Amino acid sequence: MTDVIVVGAGLAGLNAARLLARAGKKVMVLEARDRVGGRTQSQKLGQGIIDVGAQWVGPGQDRLLDLARNYGVRIFPQYTGGKQILALGDQLSTYTGTIPALPVHSLVELHLRLTSIETQCKTVSKEEPWTAKHARAWDSISVEGWKQRNTLTAGTRSSIDAAVRAIFACEPSEISFLYFMHYLHCGDGFMRLADVKNGAQQDRFIGGVQQISITMARELGKSVKLKSPVRRIAQGKSSVSVYTERGRFEAKFVVVAIPPILASRIQFEPGLPAGRNALHQRMPMGSVIKCFALYDRPFWRDRGFSGEVVSDGPCVRLTFDGTVPDTNQGALVGFIPGETGRYWSTREADERRSAVLNDFARFFGPEALGPMQYVEKNWIQEEFSGGCYAGLMAPGVMTEFGPTIREPVGRIHWAGTETATEFSGYMEGALQSGERVSSEILRRGR
Repeated sequence: MTDVIVVGAGLAGLNAARLLARAGKKVMVLEARDRVGGRTQSQKLGQGIIDVGAQWVGPGQDRLLDLARNYGVRIFPQYTGGKQILALGDQLSTYTGTIPALPVHSLVELHLRLTSIETQCKTVSKEEPWTAKHARAWDSISVEGWKQRNTLTAGTRSSIDAAVRAIFACEPSEISFLYFMHYLHCGDGFMRLADVKNGAQQDRFIGGVQQISITMARELGKSVKLKSPVRRIAQGKSSVSVYTERGRFEAKFVVVAIPPILASRIQFEPGLPAGRNALHQRMPMGSVIKCFALYDRPFWRDRGFSGEVVSDGPCVRLTFDGTVPDTNQGALVGFIPGETGRYWSTREADERRSAVLNDFARFFGPEALGPMQYVEKNWIQEEFSGGCYAGLMAPGVMTEFGPTIREPVGRIHWAGTETATEFSGYMEGALQSGERVSSEILRRGR
């Protein structure tokens, strides 16, 4: 019998398994996909390697940075030279820095609102956000509801919309204001998560971030089993049985290290407590399609552009320079998040490609219409992710069901970036959750 079975070979599950194995425990990792890495996935594009999943790291994400350093994975800065573009309606304007070019009254209001958010999010406990002074009130409204009550100018409202889509891959109406504030506090505040320089988008990984998961899996060897989706978990008094299409496995403890919405597909015996079961059904994933276009050179740089665009258009809502260093080629990466992502997910691939390239051309000129190569990753249709970037909480969920998010159920423990108290929703949060859950099990002993 194995000491611990880990369900899911993303960063959370692999880190938990790695730490438990180093502590002398016999572990097994069951992964539904034919690869490790979860919501991280790297692939070749032209002369370089890109990340079609999670890709950035920034200050404060020390676990991820330390692990990369220990594994010999180097980072490089996200390109930020030149002007950024704000595309609202039919108008394109350029700006530098984090805050886009807005009318003066909008800038003043936006500054006031962001200052308030930065201050008030720190009143929300990272560990128990449902205990915050304003928890009930904040959890009763969406970010959209808060925005309608507390902002007056179109510029402020469009900036908040753009930030929510970029950070959460959803619409402001889809998440509670308490969840929003907790997420910001876990990530060191709004500006940390929104910024490139000194922010969460500061650096990328040479060779792709999936290398880290691959290296952890190598460390675990044959204990990692791919193509093994878990269908049923049955608890007994002294052990847990895990059932897959490859057979039944038994362990003293189980770590479920997949998003809550995916855990809802697993049959649990006996059934989970009502609160935990309800949480699984009430945390849908964000919605995003990530698109790359490769060119013979980063021509937008020649024209003084950084490659960064914020847009309220009908397709690409966010764009960055996706160029890999030490190559002779240039790349643009575009994000189609939230409601636009769900819409374009239903369209044919050729139609979607044409829409993305038309947007790139609108931002940077007709040269963008003729890429050498185009690739995309539709995370909405990814069976064993169900979306990206992370599981979300609508109004009412955090105060009602949030207390169950890390609470073990018998011999079943929970991991995943959604359970993190540091950089929840990010790769750093996934690693922290694996660290926490391994400690929980080691403290239990048998």
